[in-house]
Amino acid sequence: MSVLFSPMTLRGTTTRNRVWVSPMCQYSSIDGHPTDWHLVHLGSFARGGAGLVMAEATAVSPEGRISPEDAGIWNDAQAADYRRITDFIRSQGAVPAIQLAHAGRKASTRAPWRGRGYVPVEEGGWPTVGASAVGYADWPAPRELTADELAAFPQVWADAARRSLDAGFEVIEVHAAHGYLLHQFLSPLTNRRTDAWGGDLAGRSRLLLDVVDAVRAALPDDVPLLVRLSATDWVDGGLSVDETARVARILADHGVDLVDVSSGGNSPAQQIAPSPGYQVPFATRIREESGLPVAAVGLITEPQQAEEVVATGRADAVFLARELLRDPSFAQRAAAELGADAYWPDQYLRARPGA
Repeated sequence: MSVLFSPMTLRGTTTRNRVWVSPMCQYSSIDGHPTDWHLVHLGSFARGGAGLVMAEATAVSPEGRISPEDAGIWNDAQAADYRRITDFIRSQGAVPAIQLAHAGRKASTRAPWRGRGYVPVEEGGWPTVGASAVGYADWPAPRELTADELAAFPQVWADAARRSLDAGFEVIEVHAAHGYLLHQFLSPLTNRRTDAWGGDLAGRSRLLLDVVDAVRAALPDDVPLLVRLSATDWVDGGLSVDETARVARILADHGVDLVDVSSGGNSPAQQIAPSPGYQVPFATRIREESGLPVAAVGLITEPQQAEEVVATGRADAVFLARELLRDPSFAQRAAAELGADAYWPDQYLRARPGA
């Protein structure tokens, strides 16, 4: 039997398999609102048999967007526009999930096909904020967030989590990876503070834990809470795997149900040599040290490769991104190769193997 195509339960939510859709920015929102593109983009993965479909990094506040075209859920109208998307995902038997995010110093940038550079205020951008006044690459340095702002900040995430539930999402993920705001606080490369939100790992992880506590309190007991972490900055003197494992152990005591393990994104000086499954060992390490279930990412592109990751206990699920963009029906193809059952919509029954 395929482990990849066995169900997985977190709290009151069960996914039909462990082929999960990683959040992928689409830079196609209008004032934070999802569009028809998001319905078709996310809906295709549910139709294609994935177990969990996670919407892209969705900003908890306007200045938290990565780009002016990024998704948001800082008001009720945005949440309402997601309902048709979550309804469709659910109608196909998949679990709709959302990643809540704040880009911090990496906000106000251009969509990739427009050059990725910083968008100045006069062109529709906005001043950025961060853990410390340390800029990314040659972008303007952010304004350091004040203690009063940080004390109020977790409520912003809690409000976004409540709107996410109203929008029909059944799993919530807090984005603390890839060089965005919560990662900026975790990493000594970007957190130079000397107050209660800086210094040692306890100080640098304070904001993340405060946000997690606020979001957990906003969710019903049966709704799973995930956190995405960058295991390492891939830079000497940056966030290390040892520190990330310690953070994951603490998250287990704060009501987090699974850690989504990635890496990098916080420094242009990072040195990464990608290879198939290159980030899976990070997930395995965090699984072993935290006791939490984990999801693995990183150049997982083949059905047997994904099966091996979960069947050997290296991770509990796999998040796929680029491979699903190439093949939204990856789950159906993988099931056929592994001899497992997969979801097929009635309209596609003639396409099933052996039909």
